[in-house]
This record gives sequence, C-alpha cells and structure tokens, in this order.
Amino acid sequence: MSVGATELHVPLDFAQRVVAWQRSHGRSELPWQNTRDPYRVWLSEVMLQQTQVSTVLGYFARFLERFPTVRALADGTEDEVFGLWSGLGYYSRARNMHRCAQEVVARFGGEFPHTAAELTTLPGIGRSTAAAIAAFCFGERVAILDGNVKRVLTRVLGFGGDMSSSAQERALWDQATQLLPPAGQKEAIANYTQGVMDLGATVCLPRKPSCMICPMNTICVGLREGQPERYPVKTRKLKRSAQSLWALLARDAQGRVWLEKRPAKGIWAGLYCLPVFDSREDLLAALPSAAQRDTQDLPPFVHVLTHKDLHLHPVLLRGGQPQGETARWVDAQEWSRLGLPAPVRKLLENSAD
Repeated sequence: MSVGATELHVPLDFAQRVVAWQRSHGRSELPWQNTRDPYRVWLSEVMLQQTQVSTVLGYFARFLERFPTVRALADGTEDEVFGLWSGLGYYSRARNMHRCAQEVVARFGGEFPHTAAELTTLPGIGRSTAAAIAAFCFGERVAILDGNVKRVLTRVLGFGGDMSSSAQERALWDQATQLLPPAGQKEAIANYTQGVMDLGATVCLPRKPSCMICPMNTICVGLREGQPERYPVKTRKLKRSAQSLWALLARDAQGRVWLEKRPAKGIWAGLYCLPVFDSREDLLAALPSAAQRDTQDLPPFVHVLTHKDLHLHPVLLRGGQPQGETARWVDAQEWSRLGLPAPVRKLLENSAD
C-alpha cells in the first residue's frame, strides 16, 4: 500500500539518476532547448500546456518568425496573437501571454526577471512555469510540478495523496523540492528539470508506462506495488456537459463570410467567430424577414472541449444582410489570418467556395 505524505522515504540518488539519464537518453533537439533565452523557454512552456510537442513545433516557429523578441510580442496586436495561436485552443493562454509580454517591457525593461518568485507576478505564469524559466535560464534551484512531473514523482515515491486536495498538492511540492540536486549545481538543475519532464513525457506515460527502461525502476514504489498507473491519485473528476449552438454561416456575392468579434468574456472570448445562437429560432429572429427564407441547414457536428461537448448546427445564408455592431464581411485571405475558434475555422475551410 502507498504511504502518507509525511511517511515517504525520499530516494537520495533520485536527482543523480535523472541527470545521468537525461544526458544520455533525454530530449535535446527541440527548438526551445539548449538555450538560456527566457523568452523562448517561456513561449514553449505556455504553448506546451495541455498541448503535445508535435503540435507545438509549427506554432513555435511561426510565433518566433513574427515575434522574435518579447518586445515585438508586446508591440503586436491581440488580433495578430490570436491569429497565430488559432487552433491551439485555451485562448486565455494567448491573451495572458500578450499581457505578460507587455508587463515584461513595462515593469522590467524588456528583460524577464531572474527568480521564480518574481516571474509568478506576471500574467499567466504559474509556479511551475516560473520554476522552469528560472531553472533553465538562470540556474535557480527550484522545483517544477507540471502534469508529467506529478506522475513521475507520485509513482516513484508512492505518494497516495489526493491531487484534488490543495494541501496534498502542497505536500508534493515539498517533496519535489527535497528531490532537487544539491545547491550550487547550476548545470545540474537544468539537466534535472529537463530530465524529469522528459521521463514523464516519454517513459512514465499515463497508460502502459515503459517501466523496464526507466532509470527509477529499482526505487519506484508504484512499480514495486505492481500498479504504477494508479498514481497520481485524483478523486475529483471533471464534470462534462453538453451544449448546442446554432452558427450563422452567411456569405455574400463575393464569397466573403460574416464574422463578429466575441465579447471579452465567455466562450471564445475576443475571437472572431460566426454569430452563434442558443436555438435555430433565435438565429432566424436575428435576420431580416426576407433573409429567413434563404437559409439552409448544413450537417451538424460535435466539437469536443475539455469540459463539454459542443453540438454545432451551421445554418447557411447566401446573399442576405445580417446585423451586428461588431461584425463585418471578411474574405478568405483575411479570415485565414484571424484568431478563430477551431470548429469555426474547420467549418469555413470545409465549406469554402
């Protein structure tokens, strides 16, 4: 059985094993590695939240091409940022990233602060992201605890605390700090931080972990118990819901589409979007009487979000004139560069003339 947080035995050579494994088997060719540039490390950390490396690679390159420095990002518009981010989802990350760049310029003269404590005062930078930047770029001895690292540590330690509990998460933070390499080893802290992330991403997987090639297999409590996949423990499950929306896909004689900018709060906040309604009746009521007869229902589809399933019902309108204070006609060349919700982009691409 796993033991409580206060009874855990911390393996003395954990950090040494991680560093040695990372140097021989860890990832080293990703474009945000082998750099002490906090802008690149920060950008990658934000993009990699809830997103796979393979997806991030293209976005990372496009962002750096348009915004090569934090000052360039601060000077960009929110629409430009959303346009480059479009498809990554979780658009609050992009909004916070833009605000963060502006604060780095305004408060710190365009230079990222060097400590995790100062970094956490910036928008969108949480404790783990701040620690990654501080460890990789400035050699600060500070622990990270993203999802991959939680999985590695809870399995190795046999940490049975419920990760739904803030007290248990704080206890794991304490354990993560105890496992760090000794003070004064700036090079080791970067290797360690990368290594423990790589272990979670490539070996200590959520399902079917590759325990036989893991450098921790002789000290891992989860493996010794024969059930590493039971860690980390999290009893509070995300409640899923469903929502139906009717989307007005209006096209004029030139093939342009009618897009509106969403409010600053709520679903798809700040993005350009087809007008959406809670029912088909509401959609029709928003159209002039003559236009209501020219609508055509397109095949509905489901877009899966983290917390809900969106059932989208597109309604095509050709030639009518919709209404909307924040809406306008947009051609394909322009909308392809705008920040659009993923299902709207998909719909426009699949229904292009």
